[in-house]
Amino acid sequence: MSIDLPSIISRFGAEAKAKLSNPSVTGEPEDQLRAPLEILFADMVELCGLARKDLVAIGESSIASLKTRPDYAITLRKALVGFVEIKAPGKGADPRKYKGHDKEQWEKLQSLPNLLYTDGNAFSLWRGGDLAAPIVHLKGDIETSGKALSAPDDLIALFENFYRWEPIPPKTAQELAKVAAKLCRLLRDEVTEQLGLGSRALTALATDWRALLFPEANDKQFADGYAQAVTFGLLMARARDITLSDGLDRAAKQLGQTNSLIGAALRLLTDDADNDTSLNTSLGTLTRVLDAVNWSAISKGESDTWLYFYEDFLAVYDNDLRKLTGSYYTPPQVVNAMVRLVDDALRTRFGAMEGFASPKVKVADPAVGTGTFPLGILRRIAETVGDDGNDGVIPSAIEAAIPRLFAFEMQLGPFAVAQLRIHAELLRLMETKKLPKAELQMYVTDTLGNPFIEQGHTPLMLEPLAASRRSANKIKREQSITVVIGNPPYKEKAKGRGGWIEEGDAMRGMPAPLNVWQPPKAWGVGAHAKHLRNLYVYFWRWATWKV
Repeated sequence: MSIDLPSIISRFGAEAKAKLSNPSVTGEPEDQLRAPLEILFADMVELCGLARKDLVAIGESSIASLKTRPDYAITLRKALVGFVEIKAPGKGADPRKYKGHDKEQWEKLQSLPNLLYTDGNAFSLWRGGDLAAPIVHLKGDIETSGKALSAPDDLIALFENFYRWEPIPPKTAQELAKVAAKLCRLLRDEVTEQLGLGSRALTALATDWRALLFPEANDKQFADGYAQAVTFGLLMARARDITLSDGLDRAAKQLGQTNSLIGAALRLLTDDADNDTSLNTSLGTLTRVLDAVNWSAISKGESDTWLYFYEDFLAVYDNDLRKLTGSYYTPPQVVNAMVRLVDDALRTRFGAMEGFASPKVKVADPAVGTGTFPLGILRRIAETVGDDGNDGVIPSAIEAAIPRLFAFEMQLGPFAVAQLRIHAELLRLMETKKLPKAELQMYVTDTLGNPFIEQGHTPLMLEPLAASRRSANKIKREQSITVVIGNPPYKEKAKGRGGWIEEGDAMRGMPAPLNVWQPPKAWGVGAHAKHLRNLYVYFWRWATWKV
């Protein structure tokens, strides 16, 4: 058969008509289009000047209830190119006009960067929810025209555009936040959907995740934690110039060499082959898109490039989650003022003449977010020791301070951003290209979690996560802290969210520490006193001010 557009479409029309008009065929009309379309994909790739043998159209599950899974994933030379979604003849190729299940599916799939829709009669190309080119309509009807079916030359351009797609590297942190957020949301939706279908691998993984990090997390919270952990793990890998196209397992192992916690989380969540298969739409796209990210070109070595990255991310990913978690970050001007005030108090009222730079001062941020307070403290220390023009001692002073700074964060997303920002600032302050030997005392944990509950035996691969939790609990139980500083998540109605500090520990006969902070009703305290009590939930054990 000759490879030209008229003969290709004539063949497509004949095969589609035979399938759709066969009275013995069962199943949905769109299912009958699969075989003719697979041949069309191969014919069109050759017509576009690409090798037919390099194309693989991977047919996805035909479960009707799936909303996060297009019908085909298309690869060329083993690299993911895009996806194809097939609809029944007559539905058209404009998903903006769909209703019911098809509309709900479009709301999920529009995050994909290269998606082809077709009902056999029309073809449309979508990128991130936007129409990439005019919709192409075939001449005739897929159900009745047979060999007489024809197509305008615009169809070649549309397929050429689809097959030759390459990810466009984001140029700014805000662009990257938007791209990452859309794909992270798709991953969360796909995890949620698979849990609803009873995926054994993901259900088991959720059990391990709860046991290691967040015992009270429900499936929705696990799906969110999974999606953010993987997305930010991949972002951190790219920040370390780790290639993602070699496989997520290899990327996780390489990341684990410099960041054991994030590396272990990424490996835990992507190590199972069944999970990779069930989540291949979102995971495959995330890997392909983020592999193109040039981190150094975006950041230019400036740690403040990522100042509002997580806020920008949440605004696209899930603005309701932003409100629920109180994820609003303190402006640097406010942080700097607070750091200077505390530094002055340490010098004038507590005998620490070097302020935060004093080796006696230990600092905790119980809700570190994206790391703005530790950054402010490190910069203040550099200013203090370099005041007399003695810049040469700054690196040693910064390295000495690292073990005295403790930071806790519940969400892996902002935690990863905090590490990236602080690592960049350490390199700048210490005027080096190599991170210091001293490890950051940063932990993914619930600050309000009971520090007396320990995890039992943990498989070797999960040990970094378990070790992080043990270290965090040990600090909460035993570490004397000089300064507690930070901006805890704001929740006016926080009753029931204080963990063991609010409820106590019946097993150990420990009353709720928060009880000593409850004012008598006769006082008639107002809202401001309630806010102070909310802060105390975070600060009660550490506010010792010992120097």
